[in-house]
Amino acid sequence: MKKLLVLLGLAAVAAPAQPPAPAAPPPLIRTPVDYANEASWLCLPGREDPCGQPLPTTALNPNGYGSNGQAVPAADPQIDCFYVYPTVSRDPGLNSDMDVGIEERGTAAVQFGRFAGICRPFAPIYRSATLGSIAAVLTGQDPAPVLALAYADVRHAWRQYLRHRNNGRPFVLIGHSQGTIHLIRLLAEEIEGRPEAARMVSALLIGFNVEVPEGQVTGGTFRTTPLCTRAGQTGCVITYVSFRAEAPPPPDAMFGRAAAPGRTVGCTNPAALGSNARAPLDSYWYALSSTILRHDIAWSSEGPPPTPFLRTEGLVSAACVHDGPVGYLAVTVNADPNDVRTDRIPGDVRLGPIPAPGWGIHPVDVNLALGDLLGVVAAQRDAFLRQQSRP
Repeated sequence: MKKLLVLLGLAAVAAPAQPPAPAAPPPLIRTPVDYANEASWLCLPGREDPCGQPLPTTALNPNGYGSNGQAVPAADPQIDCFYVYPTVSRDPGLNSDMDVGIEERGTAAVQFGRFAGICRPFAPIYRSATLGSIAAVLTGQDPAPVLALAYADVRHAWRQYLRHRNNGRPFVLIGHSQGTIHLIRLLAEEIEGRPEAARMVSALLIGFNVEVPEGQVTGGTFRTTPLCTRAGQTGCVITYVSFRAEAPPPPDAMFGRAAAPGRTVGCTNPAALGSNARAPLDSYWYALSSTILRHDIAWSSEGPPPTPFLRTEGLVSAACVHDGPVGYLAVTVNADPNDVRTDRIPGDVRLGPIPAPGWGIHPVDVNLALGDLLGVVAAQRDAFLRQQSRP
C-alpha cells in the first residue's frame, strides 16, 4: 500500500504548469521494441503492477465521507482491455525512453486500474511523445516524426498482443489524449475491415477529436465504426472532450472543433448515450495533494480524504453540445454551499499563470466519468457475450 501511495502522489496525471523545455535528448534506440518481453509492458494480467493493485476509495456524499472500499482486479474476466496512456513522460528529448517512470505508472493506475475489475489489462510501454515535446511543438517543431515513432511502438505491441496474448478473446481499446491519437490510427489501419473488428467490444477514445459528418454517427475519422448511441451497443466508439459548461471551446481551441468542413467533433456522454440531455456523472478522483496536479481542492469540510481516491455521484453533471463543427462534453459542478462537499473540481491546464481555455478540463477527461465508463463497458461486455452465445 505504501508503494502505491508514493506512486500516486508523484504521478503526472495532468499537464504541468509549464511544459519543460526540451533538453538535449539521450541517444534513442529506434529498433523495434521486444514486446515478447514482459518488461516492455506496463500492465499485464495477473501481475502486481499499476493495474494489479487494489485502489482504496471512499464515497464522498453530500453529508460527508461514507463507505470505504477497494477496487480489485477480477479473478477471471471474459474480455481484454488494451490501454495506451497519454502524454505524461518527463524524460529529456521529444520521445521517452523505455525505462518507465512513476508518471506512467501513476497515470495507468488512476485512469485504467479500475478496468482490471472487468477485463484483463494490457498496457504497453512505448516511446511516447514527452511533456517536453509540447513546448517544442508550440514553438514550431514538427510533431509528425515524434508521433510516428510512438505509434510504431503501439502498433508493434498490438500485433504482438494479437498473435501471442489475445487468444481470440473480445477486447476493448482504451486511450486518453496521445493514447487516443495512436488508437485512432490503430483502429483505422489495423482493425477496421479485418477479422479483429468482429471481436472489438468497443473503443473508448477519450480526450482527442474524433470527427463525424454533422448529424451523423458514422463516417469521418472512421470508415465504418459508429459512435455508440445506446447502452449495450457493441463495436462502437465512446468519445468526448470535456470543457466547463461556462467556458466552451474558444475559436483557437486545442480540442472540440473539427478541422474538416462539414464535420463535427463526436460526443458520446457515457452517462446518457444517444442523448444530449444533461446527466449526473459517476466520478472517481485522485484526491490527495500533488504538486503536479496543482490544485487546492478541499474535498469536504470534514477534513482531508481518508483514502487516495474519492467517488462522487452527482457532484458533476454533463451534456453533449453540438454546434456546427463544435462538439464537446459540457461539464457542470452541482455546487451546493449548504453541503459538506467541494463546490469545485480540478482539471484546468495551466501553460502559464492562468488556465489555458483551449484545453478545457483535459486532465480529468477520464476520471470525471470513470464510473459511467466502467458501467458502459460492463453492459457492452454482457451484450457481446450474449450475442456470441447464440446458436
